[in-house]
Amino acid sequence: MAKVRKAVFPVAGLGTRFLPATKAMPKEMLTVVDKPVIQYALEEARDAGIEEFIFVTGRNKTALEDHFDVSYELQDTLRERGKTAALAEIERWLPRPGQVASVRQQRPLGLGHAVLCAKTLVGDEPFAVILPDDLVLSKTPCLAQMIAAHDQVGGNLIAVVDVPREHTQRYGILDVGSDDGKLATVKGLVEKPAPDVAPSTLSIIGRYILQPEIFAKLEQTPKGTGGEIQLTDGMMQLVGAQPFHGLRFEGKRYDCGDKVGFLEANLAFGLARDDVAPQLRAILRELL
Repeated sequence: MAKVRKAVFPVAGLGTRFLPATKAMPKEMLTVVDKPVIQYALEEARDAGIEEFIFVTGRNKTALEDHFDVSYELQDTLRERGKTAALAEIERWLPRPGQVASVRQQRPLGLGHAVLCAKTLVGDEPFAVILPDDLVLSKTPCLAQMIAAHDQVGGNLIAVVDVPREHTQRYGILDVGSDDGKLATVKGLVEKPAPDVAPSTLSIIGRYILQPEIFAKLEQTPKGTGGEIQLTDGMMQLVGAQPFHGLRFEGKRYDCGDKVGFLEANLAFGLARDDVAPQLRAILRELL
């Protein structure tokens, strides 16, 4: 079974739900506590053993690439001022030369199209897809849990959570075959079904491990919901042809593409940090 070495980060979106903050700044650079969400995503991938990071970007997204580049002026200044801890922290998470690559999604044609844009860089091997908007707080990185499960079952694997039935029309939903409470066999996928026709309440979140055959399927996938090429529609064509499972992962998912979810993530990640949790708890007690 081929190792999952590459991860694709679709980061071309405009972030209109966070205007005016995202007028001149990529939404993926919005910070949870003191790190941009894209850094959480890349660190999760790195800690899961990913070796190559592929950004699918759009216009005005150069700040993402700059964030993961060497900043000579900043690092030299920190060194001269003896701020060794801050310097070491920056150097800790910087990728090695050549580990980060990017490709442009020139038109906003949906998540499926964004993944398709990475075809040449991914090549003929399984790969991960991480949506930075979905932030997961867990003891073991979500993608690491997925790779461990993938080593056992192979094929395609998606991270899933149970959602209230009245929310099924917000997500891609699984049609489930067998289910042992952790791994569910996928026999179908439905994009944003109405609650009364949803085949289950197991929802896809922004973590995927996909086989390279998805690219040929996406090339043939017509525009679907919202006039976009939906990744769910492409994945449906692999169901039955290859192993396909949904993994209930350990941890809590926060939707940082939503204002309230973003605020919730800041609170949760702040409370999980020893350096800020005591002060944050005191502030919350005072406010509430």
